Amino acid sequence: MGNNEHIVNNPLRALGLEKNAKEDGSQAIMGLVMARAGLGKTAILVQFALDCMLLGNKVLHVSIGEGVEKTRTWYDDILSLLTDGEKIESIPEIMKNRMIMTFKESSFNKALLEERLDDLVQQNIYKPECLIIDGYDFENNSKESLEEMRNFMHERGLKMIWFSAVSHRGDERVSVDGVPAPCHEVDSLFETVLSIKPEGDDMMLDILKCDDCAMDPGTTLKLDPSTMLIQKG
Repeated sequence: MGNNEHIVNNPLRALGLEKNAKEDGSQAIMGLVMARAGLGKTAILVQFALDCMLLGNKVLHVSIGEGVEKTRTWYDDILSLLTDGEKIESIPEIMKNRMIMTFKESSFNKALLEERLDDLVQQNIYKPECLIIDGYDFENNSKESLEEMRNFMHERGLKMIWFSAVSHRGDERVSVDGVPAPCHEVDSLFETVLSIKPEGDDMMLDILKCDDCAMDPGTTLKLDPSTMLIQKG
């Protein structure tokens, strides 16, 4: 695994969050990436997932409303950028640490996820340590539902769950920490909240909340709009 870490240079590590994936789960975190539709939330989630995989953790990527092939393409494209052209299949140690599970938007809930995951674990097929939930419907799910997901994380010994959420232009509701709707009333459940926003021709990543970052909340990082990787310098 160490060799793969040398191959892959993930600039997202500037946030300093990878230490959570190295620990035993006692400091489990929930993270959130927000942006308007089509602005690169999945690309950021995949970078976090790849970092977990490189550190030897098994990742379950739950894709809500998207097919398996589209999600695989995200991993191929991001890994290719991070490794100067490699494909995920060429690094088997990473490939074995990822499973993609898809749900229709109308059918996803904690009970169904739990049922499908328990089937995998009980049959000794796959036991994830990190969970990506891409496409969770924050507008039509309650705070209690999200609290159940947090409890689920602790019950299953997960080290982290990362969610994506769609924000909307013109909706000016925000929390005290500056977290926009529809997550402004549930931000207390997350240790880390990141927001992607365009500024002219640039794409920025705002650290709205981060209890255990190497960077302070209020910091803004510049993203390469063509790759969605953090720009160095």
